Amino acid sequence: MLVLVAPGQGAQTPGFLTPWLDLPGVRGALEAWSDAVELDLIRYGTEGDAEEIRDTAVAQPLLVAAGLTSAYTLFDDPAELPRKVGAVAGHSVGELTAAALAGVLPDEAAVRLVRVRGLAMAEATAAAATGMSALLGGDPEVTIPHLEKLGLTPANVNGAGQVVAAGTLEELAALEADKPEGVRRVVALKVAGAFHTHHMAPAVDTLARAAAELSPADPKLTYVSNKDGQAVDAGSEVLARLVGQVANPVRWDLCMETFKELGVTALLEVCPGGTLTGLAKRALPGVKTLALKTPDDLDAARELIAEHASA
Repeated sequence: MLVLVAPGQGAQTPGFLTPWLDLPGVRGALEAWSDAVELDLIRYGTEGDAEEIRDTAVAQPLLVAAGLTSAYTLFDDPAELPRKVGAVAGHSVGELTAAALAGVLPDEAAVRLVRVRGLAMAEATAAAATGMSALLGGDPEVTIPHLEKLGLTPANVNGAGQVVAAGTLEELAALEADKPEGVRRVVALKVAGAFHTHHMAPAVDTLARAAAELSPADPKLTYVSNKDGQAVDAGSEVLARLVGQVANPVRWDLCMETFKELGVTALLEVCPGGTLTGLAKRALPGVKTLALKTPDDLDAARELIAEHASA
């Protein structure tokens, strides 16, 4: 059984879309989505520097567009995807990619919604000086209560012992000075604010209004949610969770537990892959993994699909 996963913000790097533009259909899709959201995805994905593509309002639609186009290049016919892939999931903004791949939202609707999401979250970050930091080492059972004591939110519980804290810059500075037992280092992440915390509450309201105009379909394959790692089979519930997760922690650890329960034998991460496959290698021993970074990875990815496609 194969699970297709989509990375979240921070996975993008300058120029990462450049090699994909030579593939049939990619440039046309990106141009159409660029027009739909009034954002030049091709320019940002090929010429944008690290600071430009760090901007939340740019990074989020760029990641969803990259994930969708790279996923579709794996199949001669996109209709093959729900027949060969057993489950989909995404980390944070990657959940929008997963929702489109599962057929919950049309591709353009997903890109439009993620543009609203990115703009709303960027606006929310301007209200206070906030950020996120990854904790290296430690036991989540010790780390999480320590974070809460400092007023921080465990915004990403990623499995394999990895926890990301989020809050004000003052709270994060206090964490640097008072690390939980077993934590070796606290590494500030290159993100614009405290995502998946109460600081994003204004963005939830904005996203809810945009989502109310959509008519989601039920997933065509198993969709695993960040909220609690559960498989969700109603499109309306998927959409509601997409709205709420902006201000709630990402439980990728629970998603990977569900992958185990489903009997997943291979995990394929769409472009720009690497982060989630790294977590899976530590948390899902015995599961084959592959990250789509450039078109050079496509042949190996197609072989993985052929070997592990769902019956």
